[in-house]
Amino acid sequence: MAIRGALTLLKRQVAILFVLLGLSEAGPDSVRYSVAEEAEIGSFVANLARDLGLGVEELSSREARIISDDNGRHLHLNLLTGDLLLNERLDREELCGSAEPCVLHFQVLLQNPLKFFRAELHIKDINDHSPTFLDKEILLKISEGTTLGTAFPMESAQDLDIGSNSLQNYTISPNSHFYIKIQDSGDGKIYPELVLDRMLDHEKEPELRLTLVALDGGSPPRSGTTLVLIEVLDINDNSPEFPQRLYEVQVPEDTAIGSWIITISAKDLDAGHYGKISYIFFHASEDIRKTFEINSTSGEVRLISSLDFEVIQSYTVNIQATDGGGLSEKCTLLIKVMDINDNAPEVTMSSITNRIPENAPQTFVAVFSIRDQDSGDNGRMVCSIQDDLPFILKPTFKNFFTLVSEKALDREMREEYNITITVTDLGTPRLKTQYNITLLVSDVNDNAPAFTQTSYTLFLRENNSPALHIGSVSATDRDAGANAQLTYSLLPPHDPQLPLASLVSINADNGHLFALRALDFEALQAFEFRVGDAAKHRLLVLVKDNGEPALSASVTLHVLLVDGFSQPYLPLPEVAADQAQADPLTVYLVIALASVSSLFLFSVLAFIAVRLCRRSRAAWVGGCSVPEGHLPGHLVDVTGTGTLSHSYQYEVCLMGGTGTDEFKFLKPIVPNLPIHDTGRNVEENENFRNSFGLNIQ
Repeated sequence: MAIRGALTLLKRQVAILFVLLGLSEAGPDSVRYSVAEEAEIGSFVANLARDLGLGVEELSSREARIISDDNGRHLHLNLLTGDLLLNERLDREELCGSAEPCVLHFQVLLQNPLKFFRAELHIKDINDHSPTFLDKEILLKISEGTTLGTAFPMESAQDLDIGSNSLQNYTISPNSHFYIKIQDSGDGKIYPELVLDRMLDHEKEPELRLTLVALDGGSPPRSGTTLVLIEVLDINDNSPEFPQRLYEVQVPEDTAIGSWIITISAKDLDAGHYGKISYIFFHASEDIRKTFEINSTSGEVRLISSLDFEVIQSYTVNIQATDGGGLSEKCTLLIKVMDINDNAPEVTMSSITNRIPENAPQTFVAVFSIRDQDSGDNGRMVCSIQDDLPFILKPTFKNFFTLVSEKALDREMREEYNITITVTDLGTPRLKTQYNITLLVSDVNDNAPAFTQTSYTLFLRENNSPALHIGSVSATDRDAGANAQLTYSLLPPHDPQLPLASLVSINADNGHLFALRALDFEALQAFEFRVGDAAKHRLLVLVKDNGEPALSASVTLHVLLVDGFSQPYLPLPEVAADQAQADPLTVYLVIALASVSSLFLFSVLAFIAVRLCRRSRAAWVGGCSVPEGHLPGHLVDVTGTGTLSHSYQYEVCLMGGTGTDEFKFLKPIVPNLPIHDTGRNVEENENFRNSFGLNIQ
C-alpha cells in the first residue's frame, strides 16, 4: 500500500510537470461543457473524441487522460467510447459557493506526441437549497408607545442557490400590528423590515409571536421560517388602583403589639419597574406614625404601639401607593378602636365629713362623683352602699351623688360607722371600685346624769372625828367627753334652818361625802340633804411666741360654776416657753362656751396678755400658793334678760419647773378690797406674775 501510494504521487507530479511544460502548446480556445449539479455519477457530459476530432483508437493509443485544475476527479474519460462522464455528484454550492458562473476548468492530455486541450465544465444551479435563517428565533423589544409606521430591520435569510432559485421574498404570519417591507441591501440581497401598523398595548398583549417566512424563486419555491418574538415593552401609562377607596377595620384596644391589622393592596397594569408599587402613610400624624406601620412592599399594616380607647377612639390613615414611574393613588383606612372593660370605675370625693352630731336628721356626709372611662356597657355604672346602714345615696346630676344620714343618729347606740361606697360597671367582666368612709358620731348633751340610786341612807356612830368619810353617791351620764363629765354639789336643804354647810361636804369630783364636825345624836338624830345635777366648762388657751418662725401650743382652762364662780385652774402646755428663744412670750386666751343649765346659756370671751420674761432654769423652781376660800361676789342678772355678768381680775403665776408647766392664779384682784398675802415665794416670783381680766356673761 505504501509503495502504491508513492507511485501514485510520482505519477501526479510527472503529469503536472507535463501540463506545465505543454501549456504553451495548448490552443487558445477551449471546449465548453455544462452539466446540472447533483447529476448522477456516470452521467454523460459529452463525446470528447468527436469534439476533439480524434478517433477512439487514437485516444487509447495516445493514453488520453483528464487533468483538473483542482486535482479533483470530477470527470471520467471512457477510452473505448470517447465519452466524458461524471465521476462524482457535483454540488455547485460546494464547489463555487455563491460565485456565478460556476466553472470547473480541466485539460485533456495526449501523449506521443504530447498535446493539451483546454475545456470548461459549467455547473448549472438547481433549486436544491431552501432559504435558511441563522437564528431559530428573533427577539424584538418594542415599546408600547412606539409611533405607527416605525420600521424594525430584521436579519435576512440565507439561500445557497443563485439566480431565480435564490431568496426572492419575505412574508409574515397574519397579525393586526405589523407588515413586512422588503429592502435591498445594495449588493443584490434583500432583507425584511417589520413595520408597525397598529399601536401596541402591553397590558392587553405583553408579547407577540409571529412567523417570518423567506421564499426563493424556484419552481416549486422553497421556503424557510423563523419565530419572531416581540416583547411589548411597558410604558408608565397606568396609575396604581385600589379596589376600594375606603377601608374600615375594628381593632380591640388590647390587641398585642406587632399584630397584623390589614393588608392594603393596589394593582398597576404596567409591568416591570413601572408596575412595582410601594406603600407609605400619606400626611400621617405623629399618633398614627407611632402607633402603626405599613410594609412598603406588601402593604401590610401592623400595630407597633398599644391602643387605648379612652385616649383615641379611631384613626383615619391616608395610604399612598406609588409605582416605579412615579404615578400614585391614595386610599383611606379607618381604624376603629374597640373598647374593652379595662378601666375600673373611679370615685372622686368632692367633700366629706368624718364626724356628724347625733340627733340631727338627714345630715350631710359626703358629695362625690363617679366615672368610668370605658364606653357602652363597660362604662355604665351602679353605685351602692351597705343595706344595713342608716344612710342613703341621693343622685344629683351627671354621676354626682350625695351621701346623707337617713334619720337622726344616736351616739349612745352606735358611735362609729364604716360606710363602703361600691361602684360596679356593667361590662364583661364586671369591674368595681370601693371607697371606705369611717364616720364618727359626735356626742350631744342629750342625756341627763342618773344616780345609781334614787336615795342613799348613810349611818354615822355619834362623836365622830371631823372630816370622816361617811359614804358616797354615784351618778353616770351616757354622753361622752365633756358632756359626760360630772361635778357633785350639795343643794340647799328644804329646811332653811338646817345648818347643812357646817355638817357635811362633798367632793365635787367623785361624790365622796365627809362629816365636817362631830355630831351629837341627842341634838340631831337624822337629817336629809340633796346632791346635784353642775356643768364644767373649758377655755382654750393658745400660746404663741414672737420668734421667727413663730412657735405655738395650746392648753385648756377648766372653769367650774356652782353657786358663784369657783377657783379655776390652768395647766401650762409643755411648750409654754422656749428657753432658747430670747424674745418674750405672749399668751392669748380664747374661751370656748358651753351651756350652764337648761334655763340659760352663757358665753365667755376674754383676752389675756401675759408678758413673761425669760429667766434661768433655776427661777422656775419656786412655788406659788393659791388663796383659800371662795372668791368674793356672785353672778348677778344685771339686765333682767337671764344673762349673768361679772368681772374678775386675777394675779397669775407660772409655777414649778419646766417639767410641770402649770399656771396658778395667785389672788383675785377685786376693786376696793385688800389683797391678802398668799404666802411663800411671792416676792421671788413677782417677775412671773401678771394680771388679766376675765369677763363672764
